[in-house]
Amino acid sequence: MSPAKKAVLATVLAVFAATWIRPLWPVEQALHSSLTVVGLVALYLVDRRWPLGNGAFAAVCGFIALHCIGARWLYSNVPYEQWSLALLGWSPGETFGWHRNHFDRLIHLLYGLCFTPALVQVARRWWPALSPRQAFVLAVMAVMCTSLLYEWLEWAIALLLSPEAAEAYNGQQGDMWDAHADMLLATVGSVLAWPATRSSAR
Repeated sequence: MSPAKKAVLATVLAVFAATWIRPLWPVEQALHSSLTVVGLVALYLVDRRWPLGNGAFAAVCGFIALHCIGARWLYSNVPYEQWSLALLGWSPGETFGWHRNHFDRLIHLLYGLCFTPALVQVARRWWPALSPRQAFVLAVMAVMCTSLLYEWLEWAIALLLSPEAAEAYNGQQGDMWDAHADMLLATVGSVLAWPATRSSAR
């Protein structure tokens, strides 16, 4: 692993540790953070077997770091509005007329955007005959399928929780189309990654 990758990975681990200082909702955060642990282990193993470019590796780590922040506040409660007002004197909610917390939407968009370059690189190492375009199509399909599986997993976990805990965990915020929007945003993010994958896949 290159020094740059080690530095990025150390940063993610520091963010993960910081988000566990006096957790606000320990049980729900632990449920979300279990995916963080799985993701970090998978990233390490994949990079050992099929080394990723520094950019693709950093993109995945950036996503995981933001996921850690979202997990601490269960996505629906991430105080980005307060942060923006304090730092910039600007209210995203007022500017765009938002009536819900959109941090979860950002995370799903970034899932597609940040993972697609790495998926393209791995696909071309598995199947060297693939063109960059073919590898990209497979990566987009992988993002779409894993997004669907995640929504199924989230639904299955919610069935085991009380209605209040399920709402807190899922973060639907009253939106009956929440899962559909999340999957669409992941797909859009993946498609938007095409310019980056064209150069990284060569």
